[in-house]
Amino acid sequence: MTSYPMAPLIKTTLLFLYLALVLPLPVLAPSELKLWLLSATILGFLLVLALVSEEVQLSSNSLKVGYPIWCRWLLRRGWQVSLNEIKALVPVSTSQAGYVYYLRTTSGTFLLPQRVANFTELLAKLQQATGINTSSVQRLTPPWTYQVLAALSGLMLVAELFTAWFQGLGWNLILGGALNG
Repeated sequence: MTSYPMAPLIKTTLLFLYLALVLPLPVLAPSELKLWLLSATILGFLLVLALVSEEVQLSSNSLKVGYPIWCRWLLRRGWQVSLNEIKALVPVSTSQAGYVYYLRTTSGTFLLPQRVANFTELLAKLQQATGINTSSVQRLTPPWTYQVLAALSGLMLVAELFTAWFQGLGWNLILGGALNG
């Protein structure tokens, strides 16, 4: 069985974006809410981390999409299909001029994950196992879009940390204000 986690560039970018958007909230909150917002920020980060931990597992007879054991109890969504049930690969255009692909099976349709690491390897193995041509399948979003988003998120984080440091709002003051206030 081969496992394909979410592509590291995509996973890291989404985690950076979450931090860039949410990390300032405990800093900007009134002192009585700082500890609550810091706790919510940490819990939110763990939830986002769980969401981007989805993985695809391909064995000699099945394709399975799900989450690792540490977060499976929370995120139960997932599916598994036998490779011999897959009858076609159906492209559907998106509003951003891209395509998502659905695996049509005897029991329904399943969205083909396109944000996994080693996507071309997954497609090659899927084509070999099912006989369905996957040569026209591409990633949903080109890597440069995530690279730009990662850079912008990183710049936002650096600017926020610089601003917090420059204004003398280090984590000790934030937590101290929440615990003492």
